[in-house]
Amino acid sequence: MLDQFLDASPSLGVDAFLLLLVLVALEAVLSADNAIALASISKGLEDAKLQQQALNFGLAIAFVLRIALILTATWVIQYWQFELLGALYLLWLVFQHFSSDADSEGEHHGPRFSSLWQAIPVLALTDLAFSLDSVTTAIAISDQTWLVLTGATIGIITLRFMAGLFIRWLDEFVHLEDAGYVTVGLVGLRLLVKVINDNLVPPQWLVVSSIAIIFVWGFSKRNPELLAEPNSLEVALKQPDSEPVTQESEGQKSEI
Repeated sequence: MLDQFLDASPSLGVDAFLLLLVLVALEAVLSADNAIALASISKGLEDAKLQQQALNFGLAIAFVLRIALILTATWVIQYWQFELLGALYLLWLVFQHFSSDADSEGEHHGPRFSSLWQAIPVLALTDLAFSLDSVTTAIAISDQTWLVLTGATIGIITLRFMAGLFIRWLDEFVHLEDAGYVTVGLVGLRLLVKVINDNLVPPQWLVVSSIAIIFVWGFSKRNPELLAEPNSLEVALKQPDSEPVTQESEGQKSEI
């Protein structure tokens, strides 16, 4: 019966599985710059626990917004105003970052929040702005809504784990936050060019290659303060497992 069902619905067979893999891979590739932007925004909260909560709640709302965007994609793509708003929002984030006060290393930092509920809507709107590009690409690959929804679901889960990694890496690598916002600017400019003239939009491979080069620069320099701190393995090796046995104690043992 299963074979008959798959034969009757080839979209649920191997072709659908391969398409799903393509969509998931596409989400993963296009989510790198999204993940670092979300990580940088969540770092605007001082407490590490609040940062994780902001990502959880923000991406939960972002997931709902992504589903709504996918279900209304054929209607949304008819209005260039949505892409214009997304482009302007991303470029505003970049401007806000690079116009902020630089630290002692000359590096800028993202917005600062006094509460969890200030960060959540910014996270959700940022993911929605990125989704305008990725969802349009996904719809172009497959017109099967359930496939795009499944790919988006796996993509948002992948994005959450990637953002969690970037939160740690932002403290470790000096240029990573600036590199992330440069890639955000590239995505915003791509959306803006798409609104002005779709024929002038650079190919996807060129955008991905440019982002990869920028990320290489972002990971090029470690935080010198972290390099100066001994790691846990070095500390463990320097600490003896037990107190050395003195000659006096050996003599006492021999008398006993």
